[in-house]
Amino acid sequence: MVELQIPYSRIVSLPVGSTVTIRGKANNAFRKEPQMQVDFHTGTSAKSNIAFSFQVYFGKFVIMNTLQNEGWGTHEKSLSMPFEEDTQFELHILVLQKHYQVSVNGKQCCIFVHRIPVNSVQMIQVWRDVSLTSVNIQEGPYTHSPL
Repeated sequence: MVELQIPYSRIVSLPVGSTVTIRGKANNAFRKEPQMQVDFHTGTSAKSNIAFSFQVYFGKFVIMNTLQNEGWGTHEKSLSMPFEEDTQFELHILVLQKHYQVSVNGKQCCIFVHRIPVNSVQMIQVWRDVSLTSVNIQEGPYTHSPL
């Protein structure tokens, strides 16, 4: 299986109804405090504002936030740890009208209310201590009932 280069960046458009699916595995999970970070940037540079930042501290917690004008907003912390050691993960981020809905391996783990308009997202970036096998974007209306 081919691994994607880290950091992984991709120019995107994420209209409401889009789903971002990321498959991979933590490197050295739960041993040296590895992290994974998924950022939805409002520009095509890693230095642009971040509409949604999903930071996983494997074995501990998840933090979600936004970055505007080089300043982080109030972070939201989830003590739920849906990632398992030495196990491949499948992370889904569904873009809904009012929030992002995040699930891991088929189980919903968190919701993050939009602070920056979702139509401003231009790039996704996945980075830190993680191995990726795929990043897929599905645009268009989501056919299941959102929460």
